[in-house]
Amino acid sequence: MTIRMIAEELYRLIKNVEELERALRNAPLEKRAEIEDRLRKARAERNRLRAILENKKKG
Repeated sequence: MTIRMIAEELYRLIKNVEELERALRNAPLEKRAEIEDRLRKARAERNRLRAILENKKKG
């Protein structure tokens, strides 16, 4: 994967995390657990891709 492709995917994930955080703030109680789970997974993927991008830039 090129740095540009990784950066584009990272941008998409950042926007997804922001959207899920907004949804969680406005979610009814019965939907919170599902959104929290999706948010946890999205944050993990975002952090993984961020680390990959940093490693690509270094080496």
